[in-house]
Amino acid sequence: MRDGFSIFDAHCHIGKALHSRRVQSADAMLALMDRYGIDRALAIPFPMVGCFRQAHDEIGTAVREHPKRFVGAVCLNPFIGEAEVRQEVRRCSEMYGFKALKIQPQFQPVDASLAESQFIFEAALENRMAMVCHTGNGIPYALPSAFMPAARKYPELKIVLAHCGGGGLLLQDAIVAALFCPNIYLELSTLMPSHVLRVLSQVPSFRLMAGSDLPENTGVEIGKILDLEVGEETQRDILWTTACTVFGES
Repeated sequence: MRDGFSIFDAHCHIGKALHSRRVQSADAMLALMDRYGIDRALAIPFPMVGCFRQAHDEIGTAVREHPKRFVGAVCLNPFIGEAEVRQEVRRCSEMYGFKALKIQPQFQPVDASLAESQFIFEAALENRMAMVCHTGNGIPYALPSAFMPAARKYPELKIVLAHCGGGGLLLQDAIVAALFCPNIYLELSTLMPSHVLRVLSQVPSFRLMAGSDLPENTGVEIGKILDLEVGEETQRDILWTTACTVFGES
C-alpha cells in the first residue's frame, strides 16, 4: 500500500529473457514491490525464453509461495501448435491457478484477426483466464485494433491491451478499441500523464489499470497515477480495483 492506496501492478516479468538477457527473480520482484508499496503483481514470463514450461514453473512456484502477492500468467509462442498451447494453458491453470494468457506480437507475429489464431482466445476462455495482448512495437500485428475482432467474437472474454498502444503512438487506436468493445481493458504503462488524462476523458477508470513492465519503470509508472489530479476513486480503480476484477483477485 502507498499513500492510502492498495496497488496491483498488472504487468511485470519474472524469469530469464533470451532477447534482452534480463534476469528477474521472484525475490527481486518482491523486494521491488515492497520498495514501491505494491501489494500484488501479475507475473508474466518474458516473451523469449529457453523453455516456456520452466518459465511457467518458476512463476507457478512464486504464486504458490506468495499467493497474496503474485498472480500468474502464461506466455508462449502460439506457433508451437494449437494442441501444445491448449495443453500448457490448461496445465498452468490446473497446477498453479494462473489467471491470464499473454501474446506478444513483437516477438510472436500472430495475426489475431485470423480464424487460425482463434484457438488462443478460446484457450483463455476455457481456462477462465483473461487475455493480455501486447500493443505498440510489432505493428501491424500489435495494433490495438487488431484485437477488436476477437473481442467482438468472444464478448465474455476480458482482453487487456498492454501499453495502451505503446508510448502514445497508437493511443487513439487503443481508445477506439475500448470504446467499441466493452470487454477491452487498457493497461497504461509507457504512457505520459497527459496521455492517461486523454484516455480518462473517453474511457471509464474501471476499465484502466496500472503496470510497470520493467523494474526501472516501476516508480515512475506508479507515481504518475498517484500524482494525477483526478478523484481518489479514479486512482483506486487504476491502481487496484480494475486489475482485481479482470484477474479474478479480491
